[in-house]
Amino acid sequence: MKSLSFDRTNLACGLIFIGFGLFFAIQSLGMQIGTAFRMGPGYFPLVLACILVILGAVIVVGSATAEGEPLGPIAWRGMLLILPAPVFFGLTVRGLGFVPALFCTALIASFASRRMSLAKALVLSALLTAFSVAVFSYGLGLPFQRFGPWTRW
Repeated sequence: MKSLSFDRTNLACGLIFIGFGLFFAIQSLGMQIGTAFRMGPGYFPLVLACILVILGAVIVVGSATAEGEPLGPIAWRGMLLILPAPVFFGLTVRGLGFVPALFCTALIASFASRRMSLAKALVLSALLTAFSVAVFSYGLGLPFQRFGPWTRW
């Protein structure tokens, strides 16, 4: 009889998804849920949490079918640069404005890769910023300040 083996990476990821899903599901139960036609403030978070739990369960079940690679080293550089980037954007977008906040956010996140040079990071940030301004400001007409009060002399 063959013993059941798990892909530890997928097992860990699935359990993390389930844990976060259960946490947010419990948090959303404290709000009014409503119905599908009259959604309360807790409806959408509960639905997303349930999807997260289901996705985690699928990953856990899938981890039992194939044996994978062992967990590798933690990518600290990526976590230290990618995770704070949206926080930086959220804290500075009103003061700096959309263009400088997005450019700096993309610049910070681009250095999560060891292969990124300063020139590539600057070009990538400029292109991402130009594309985002074209889509969100001109294309969709969203009413946000391109340059905020901190950038005015």
